[in-house]
Amino acid sequence: MIPDEYLQTFVVECRELLEQMEEALLIVEQAAEDPEIINAIFRAAHTIKGSAGMFGIDHIVVFTHAAESVLDRVRSGDLAMNSILAALFIEAHDHLKELIGHVAEGNQPPEETDNHGKRLIMQLEAYLHGTAAEQPGDSSEMPTVQHAKLEREQSDTVVSSELWHLSLRFGPEVFRNGMDPFSFVRCLSSLGSIEELVTIIDAIPPAEQMDPETCYLGFEISFNSEADKLAIDNIFNFVRSDCFIRILPPHSKASEYQRLIQELPEQEMRLGEILVKCGTLTPEELDNILRIQSEHGDNPQRPIGEVLVEQQLVSPPVIEAALKKQQQVKDNKKSEASLIRVDAEKLDELINLVGELIIAGAGTNLIARRAGMADLMESTATLSRLVEEVRDSALALRMVQIGATFNRFTRVVRDVSKELGKNIDLIISGADTELDKTVVEKIGDPLTHLVRNSMDHGIESAELRISRGKPAKGVLKLNAYHDAGSIVIEVSDDGGGLNKDKILGKAIERGLVSEGAALTDKEIYNLIFEAGFSTADTVSNLSGRGVGMDVVKRNIQALRGTVDLNSIEGQGSTIRIRLPLTLAIIDGFIVGVGNAAYVIPLDMVVECVELRAWASNEDDGQYLNLRGEVLPYRRLRDHFAVEGDMVQRENVVVVRYGERKAGLVVDKLMGEFQTVIKPLSKLFKSEKSIGGFTILGSGEVALIVDVPGLMEQIEHDREVAEMTIVAAAK
Repeated sequence: MIPDEYLQTFVVECRELLEQMEEALLIVEQAAEDPEIINAIFRAAHTIKGSAGMFGIDHIVVFTHAAESVLDRVRSGDLAMNSILAALFIEAHDHLKELIGHVAEGNQPPEETDNHGKRLIMQLEAYLHGTAAEQPGDSSEMPTVQHAKLEREQSDTVVSSELWHLSLRFGPEVFRNGMDPFSFVRCLSSLGSIEELVTIIDAIPPAEQMDPETCYLGFEISFNSEADKLAIDNIFNFVRSDCFIRILPPHSKASEYQRLIQELPEQEMRLGEILVKCGTLTPEELDNILRIQSEHGDNPQRPIGEVLVEQQLVSPPVIEAALKKQQQVKDNKKSEASLIRVDAEKLDELINLVGELIIAGAGTNLIARRAGMADLMESTATLSRLVEEVRDSALALRMVQIGATFNRFTRVVRDVSKELGKNIDLIISGADTELDKTVVEKIGDPLTHLVRNSMDHGIESAELRISRGKPAKGVLKLNAYHDAGSIVIEVSDDGGGLNKDKILGKAIERGLVSEGAALTDKEIYNLIFEAGFSTADTVSNLSGRGVGMDVVKRNIQALRGTVDLNSIEGQGSTIRIRLPLTLAIIDGFIVGVGNAAYVIPLDMVVECVELRAWASNEDDGQYLNLRGEVLPYRRLRDHFAVEGDMVQRENVVVVRYGERKAGLVVDKLMGEFQTVIKPLSKLFKSEKSIGGFTILGSGEVALIVDVPGLMEQIEHDREVAEMTIVAAAK
């Protein structure tokens, strides 16, 4: 029985690896020549296979083994990664994701899933039987000695072939020691077939100077074998001290060594140890190279890799792979030392505790001010500063980049564009923009619907785009950036835009607006967010039922966010989502209205001015002339029906949300305050101008003003008043 905490870690890590695999698969067609992309896919499959094997999850091991085997052939260059194979691996990725999902739920995959996996394995294995391996020749035959053109070890054609190349120079004492050079050649035949043998006679002196007991022979051998370098090298154990022996691997072996290096365990090793582990270097060769390096008079500290390449024992690509492995291990160790996986619930608990600490600190600060104790006030000021730093650090732990969410849509765009028969490019910007983890988790589904809707309704078919003078390929953009304490996410396309007349006609038909109603362009566009609204003429798998856009708006509003739509007919549309950076703690500005206190998010406060200084006799009670700028305003006393006497000096808090500005008239300005946002009950669900509440240091409850919701009400009331005036004039 596998402990739940271990199994949960396995599932989390597998899902992370599958995300990395999917990212690589989606770009592999455009970067098929980049070996690192293929290696990334292979490493993900290999790691999942190994982890599943540790837990005894055999069906995942079997499936990933088939995928890994095909990927290995792609890495070695035997198979080319094309669109068909990439699509097969994407399907394999999806199946593997489904298998991991069943593991997370503690279930065995159903028969349908199991059969699908078997079909995929058959498709994958078909790629493994494309070419048959060469069989070694008959080892009983003695190779014929050929007097052919000498091909020395420096020859590029020999090194880059699919054969081993052996350079042998037997020492002069070989005969005297009872050794027969040809016996070693015959032993080689037991490990494979000798394709070509060239006898080297350069060392033979003139006949009158020859010694019959001295060996002058040497051989250049092209050798076909599946054996590793150590096995070949062991044949010459008895003559190694008397001979010069150099064994060069075939080109295919070089790529195999690179693969073996990548699969070595994640532990720190020296370069020589890595090369010995993967088999490209024998221990004796390493000892000799170390001796040569230490005896090198000019530069005894020169890298061992240079010596190995100079002596032609290891090819440069293998050296590069080993050095890369070294760096990879160091980076991973460094990353492991600096990163720790923390349960999200523990982070939530920490945020809650920090929130309570802020409230307690505010209470202590209030007591210190009332007591008038200078030392205590100084101490509470220091405490407040430290609490603020703790708050910022705690919130930073929850902040994640939105790039991971954006990258998911690469797959969505790929699949949906194929389903629609459209060619669409996805452009992502602002991927490093950070926001609260809770917001990231909850924004994924609304974004998915908006992206699919833009592809289906927004971007036209290639034929229609060409007829309109546009490129055949459509463009969909995802962008994120910070603005005034909020994060803005934009989904834009270069499609046909929205047809105002069609939207208004459908709205009138469904009774959403009355005939002859005067609506601005923005109000018409926002009708698409009404429940059940759709302009699609036909129902498809993607859209047309009028379900989704109202849910998108509702989900965004639940995150204390807003959604706006801008469109230019014939040119495209942009949907702009504005969300708070965090849902937990904010800096607030406290204002007083009567005996009640309200908190306005400090990031939205522009300035504070006195009402009388900017109000004129002609003021109609809705607008101020603020330094030449027409500013709508609202008295919070009237808005919230606060009882009590009016004060003589009212103040205006100028707030901004996005491109809109408004003034909130209050009785008192009470200063900044670190605010812990606590949710309201369902009784206040219909109140759009309150976003929550908080507890002040005095123990009193203060409502948090929802500035976007309040601005929407101000704008709505203004438009109604204008329409009433127009109607009365008629």
